[in-house]
Amino acid sequence: MHHLPQIIKDILPILNHYGYLAVFGAVMLEDFGVPMPGETTLIAASAVSAFSNHLSIPWVLLLGFAGAVVGDNIGFAIGHFGGRRLVLKFGHYVFIREKQLDWAESFFHRHGGKVVVIARFVEGLRQLNGVVAGVSGMHWKRFLAFNAIGAALWVGVWGGAGYFFGNKLDTILPIFKRFEIYFIIAIAVVVLILIARHFLTRRQEAKHQS
Repeated sequence: MHHLPQIIKDILPILNHYGYLAVFGAVMLEDFGVPMPGETTLIAASAVSAFSNHLSIPWVLLLGFAGAVVGDNIGFAIGHFGGRRLVLKFGHYVFIREKQLDWAESFFHRHGGKVVVIARFVEGLRQLNGVVAGVSGMHWKRFLAFNAIGAALWVGVWGGAGYFFGNKLDTILPIFKRFEIYFIIAIAVVVLILIARHFLTRRQEAKHQS
C-alpha cells in the first residue's frame, strides 16, 4: 500500500471502516453536486481490491456504477422538478454557482444527448450532469440510457486504472488524465464492436432457423 499516492492513502481509513458503502456513497453524493471525492474513492477502492481481500473488484465496480446512476438521477430530479430557480437558490451550499450552471447548460445544448456520456469524464460537468439535464427538459428515459452508458465507461476506465495499476498510480494517473478521451473512444469502439457482433450472431442464427 505504500506505493499509493497520498490522496488515496488518505481515503484508506474510510474504505477500511465503511467498505463498499464508502464507494457507493462518495460516488452518489458527488454526482449531484456534493463536494465528495467520488472518482478518487473509486480508484482507491479498486486499488485496495487488487492488494487485499477486504474489497472485491466486481462489487467495487457494481457499487460505483450504482452510485453514479443513482446520484445523477437524484440530480436530474432536482433539476426537473425544482427548475433553475431552485438549483440557484440552494446550489451555493454545494458550490454550484450561476456561472457554472450557465456554462454547463451551454455545453449541454451544444452537444445534446451525447454530452451525458462525455460529461462523466469532465470535472465540473460530472457533478452538474443530471441537474442540467433535468433543468433543460431532457426526457428521463433518454437521460437514463445515456447516463448508464457513461457511468459504465467511467467505472470501467477508473476502476480498471486502480485495479491494474494500483502500485504505479503516481505515474499512471497523470497519463490517464491527459489521454482520458482516447481511453473513452477505445472502450466505446470495443463496446460497439461487441454489440454489433452480438446482433450479427443472432441474425445469422435466426436465418439458419428459418
